[in-house]
Amino acid sequence: MGSIPEAPLGSTDATIPLLGFGTAAWPFDGSDTAKTSILQAIKLGYRHFDSAAIYESERPLGDAIAEALGLGFIKSRQELFITSKLWCSDAHPDRVIPALRNTLQKLGLEYLDLYLIHFPVSLKPGVDKIHFDPKYVLPMDFKSVWEAMEECHRLGLSKNIGVSNFSCKKLNQLFATAKIPPAVNQVEMSPLWQQKGLRAFCKEKRIHVTAYSPLGARGTVWGTNKVLDCEVLKEIAEARGKTVAQVNTRMTYPTCKLFSVLTLATCILHSPNFELIITLLPF
Repeated sequence: MGSIPEAPLGSTDATIPLLGFGTAAWPFDGSDTAKTSILQAIKLGYRHFDSAAIYESERPLGDAIAEALGLGFIKSRQELFITSKLWCSDAHPDRVIPALRNTLQKLGLEYLDLYLIHFPVSLKPGVDKIHFDPKYVLPMDFKSVWEAMEECHRLGLSKNIGVSNFSCKKLNQLFATAKIPPAVNQVEMSPLWQQKGLRAFCKEKRIHVTAYSPLGARGTVWGTNKVLDCEVLKEIAEARGKTVAQVNTRMTYPTCKLFSVLTLATCILHSPNFELIITLLPF
């Protein structure tokens, strides 16, 4: 696997690899399979790894990083770009920093490269499951929660901070009081859901867009078969002698000429299967 190109983050000198490996394998259980897959991905050349507190993948990711260092797959932690996310039940001003410290403890790291607010909503503290009673949903105090995120940055716990699943409206709410603008907005995106309006807004605001589930996340509670079963993508794949996954990834991948506006989008691939990793490499 060749070197993966990088893009700048906002007005800083930070960069982000344009192809990443996601760790949200359903069901969320933090299994040894996740560690094995991540280790193989590092060996292949992946350097951007996306995790989250709710995925239960932080500890396997940390174990894989430690083993990769021991095996010589990487020379130092600085070669990696590690992302994790603040779960909704910790999206309260007094819980943000403790949540990040807990994430770092599980990863065995001193800092993250990117810490994201997972969703623009808060949950009652202690609700740590993806399925929950709506009565536990609370409006987020954007100003105070983002101030806590900014403090994470100032303390050196995360080099960059951002958001996930934020609409233009929610981003505007954040910008109204933010001293440090979000570096990234991670959203679901694929050739079937191109998020054109949101991408245009983020481009104007200099927010890097990361695309997750570009293959549709089939087999998960939030996923769909529509992407990999798309007849148009199948026809393109057959004509090019490629798999649908390869075609779809290439169309979402930022160097693609078919969707040039995606040049500032990162493609996060969610795959616990080593063979699938190889299949998804852009061509």
